[in-house]
Amino acid sequence: MASQLPLIQDFLLAFTALFSIVNPIGTAFLFQEVTKYKTPRERNDLARRTAFYAFLVMLCSLWIGAYVLKFFGISLAALRLAGGFVVAATAWQMLSGPDAPAEATGAKPDHTSDRDIAFVPLTMPMTTGPGTISVAIALGANRPMGEFQLLRFALGSAAAVCLISLAILLFYRGAGRVMTLIGRSGAQTASKLAAFLLLCVGVQIGLNGLADVMAR
Repeated sequence: MASQLPLIQDFLLAFTALFSIVNPIGTAFLFQEVTKYKTPRERNDLARRTAFYAFLVMLCSLWIGAYVLKFFGISLAALRLAGGFVVAATAWQMLSGPDAPAEATGAKPDHTSDRDIAFVPLTMPMTTGPGTISVAIALGANRPMGEFQLLRFALGSAAAVCLISLAILLFYRGAGRVMTLIGRSGAQTASKLAAFLLLCVGVQIGLNGLADVMAR
């Protein structure tokens, strides 16, 4: 039992840090808003692919993200500043845009689309944006170096990413039913509130990056 405790700690650390920034419950409303003109079958397919892409983004950021940033000479502060700007700009566009964002998302009432939106914008920056990537890279950069400890971290973080990806899939697929229950006005209010919260997240990410720069 004592040998399993560090593995559980690694899992809980990765899960709580990533789940709080991914926030699949809140972003489910954004997913529903972006895919409102899709058929239920298309929406379920997008939810499945978004969850899979999010899994890859989080896992790659955890395991090799720090090496990629080091190779290109990019600091976490720069990633947070740029990522915060991207998230805030996307959220502002959603917040100030019309209630039916068909033109902004590429979705059309006839259920056709000019482009695939599963990765952009559903996965990035909406679900696993720069904030999630920076948190995952920070976790990966502080991983233990011992052979056994590294394997333990890999298993714990992989389990956390799998559970978060499953939560993304479930909440995104169920978002339509929630929207139906709260009605059109409630859905519009929820989508605008979610967009505002996303704007706040983007500003906070940028402020964290600026604080990192000022602390140097």
